[in-house]
Parts: sequence; C-alpha cells; structure tokens
Amino acid sequence: MDFKLRKWKQSDTENFFKYSNNAKIAENMRASFPSTLEDSKITVESFSCNDEAQQCCRAVIVNGEAVGCIALFIQNDVYCKSAEIAYWLGEPFWGKEIMSKAIKQLCQIAFEQYDIVRIFAEPYAHNIGSRKALEKAGFVLEGIMMKSVYKNGRFFDYCMYALVK
Repeated sequence: MDFKLRKWKQSDTENFFKYSNNAKIAENMRASFPSTLEDSKITVESFSCNDEAQQCCRAVIVNGEAVGCIALFIQNDVYCKSAEIAYWLGEPFWGKEIMSKAIKQLCQIAFEQYDIVRIFAEPYAHNIGSRKALEKAGFVLEGIMMKSVYKNGRFFDYCMYALVK
C-alpha cells in the first residue's frame, strides 16, 4: 500500500482523532493519548508548529488522509548523538508494511539531517506488530528491560531496539 510522510496540518485533526482514538493503540503508548477532538487539535497544532531542531513529527498519509504518526526526538546531554523514534498507525492499516517502510524512510532522513549516529525505540515486549516493524526496518534488539514499565496497575517489559549509522 502506498503512503507518504508529510508535515502535519491543522486540517489533519479529525483524522488524527479518528485513527488514534483506539484502545489497542492507547495500550501500547507510553503516556496518556489524546482522547478528545480538542486534545487531538492541540497535539496536531504542536506537531505542525514544530521548528524541527529537536524533533521531527510527520503524518503518515494514505489515500490523501492522515492515518498515523511517526516522530523522532533528538536526545540531549550525553545522549545528544541519539534520537528516539515513536509512531502509531490506524488499525485498518496494520499488517500492510506501511510502518516498517515509514520507519526506514524517517531514519534515512534523520541520519542525513541531524548530527546523530543512533536511533532507538522502546516498544513494549508484548507489542509484536511494533517489534516486527522495527526489525523489518533494520533495527536490532539490544535487550529486554524486565518489569520496567508500570502502567494501569500492571508491570510490562519493554524492548530496546536500535539502528546505528
């Protein structure tokens, strides 16, 4: 399935809300996720106004509509040569290799545009779809952090994946 990455626009707010407001996506996110249209508006506005010096947020576009999000966050201090990648994709588009290709594309852009040598991701160990997308994009599993996440009254393991320049 064809897709493209582009900067977020305010007009993407309804699609952001439509595709992100999903319990299966929320359970795999680190923080609370936009749950109202107004929350989505604020999030999309922050993505669209971003100066990109420390982060690069892109909408994943399929058939002209924003159906997902992928973002890169440059770290600081002793981690200043590393960046974290994070993403989500609307459920109707899962299993179509869109995200693995989007990850690969954004990483290529990131290594060209930023002074970094490492991109990492921290999916929950039970998030097999995310782990497969990273592996297809060339990321290597560096380790599993046991019981390192506490969310909604439960402990989770997370995986440390990285792609090195």
